[in-house]
Amino acid sequence: MEKNPQNRVRLRPVDLARPHGLSTQAVRNYEEAGILPAAARTESGYRTYSPLHAQALDTFLALLPGHGHPTATGIMRAVNRGAADEAFRLIDESHAQLLEDRRTLSAVENALRDLGSGAPEPGDPAPGTPAPPEGPTSAPTFIGPLADRLSVRPATLRKWEAAGLVRPRRDPLTGYRVYGEAEVRDALLVHQLRRGGYLLEQIAPLVDRVRAAGGLEPLEAALGDWRSRLAGRGRVLLTGSAKLDAYLGERERGR
Repeated sequence: MEKNPQNRVRLRPVDLARPHGLSTQAVRNYEEAGILPAAARTESGYRTYSPLHAQALDTFLALLPGHGHPTATGIMRAVNRGAADEAFRLIDESHAQLLEDRRTLSAVENALRDLGSGAPEPGDPAPGTPAPPEGPTSAPTFIGPLADRLSVRPATLRKWEAAGLVRPRRDPLTGYRVYGEAEVRDALLVHQLRRGGYLLEQIAPLVDRVRAAGGLEPLEAALGDWRSRLAGRGRVLLTGSAKLDAYLGERERGR
């Protein structure tokens, strides 16, 4: 007796394509890519699909928003050839990336909170003493005073400059580096993130976000959007996992 009577149901490529607004060629391409199991063929050579193929397509399209095309394809290929462990590893990698993105967002939020609260940095004057003139809203400053404010060596600021994290202008007469308000802001942000354990290459895109936003205050809206997108990714990852679990169960019942 056949374990899964659904396997006797014959579906055409258009039956799979139409509910998702896809072309029949897209369905054939998905089959050739291993996203769908291999189709059966009629005596005349036409492809015929089963409800399991339709479920595979539903699963792939549910995985796509959270994992992206390459990873979603890899997951379906692995499942369809019986390598579930490989599929789970790919899923784990996507979740690990989401966790890392959440940690990065948290680090940026903490750094901005520290800058906005005026929390003292190592090497700052004791409370009650006059504020140094090189604050982020004061007149331009030079590499020595800024290095003293951050309690780092001037060589560290030059290293950050070489990495594109801080971009001081040069005085046309002396050639000295001059740090204006935006450059001091960037240096403070880099310093906060370095204290949090982030590598220079991890900090670079975050500094770019601050520059694109035009400063710290406009970045708050960007951070809110970033937070919402991370939450959305977490939700679609759950949706994709539920679809994949159902697909795995159907494959097991059809054995």
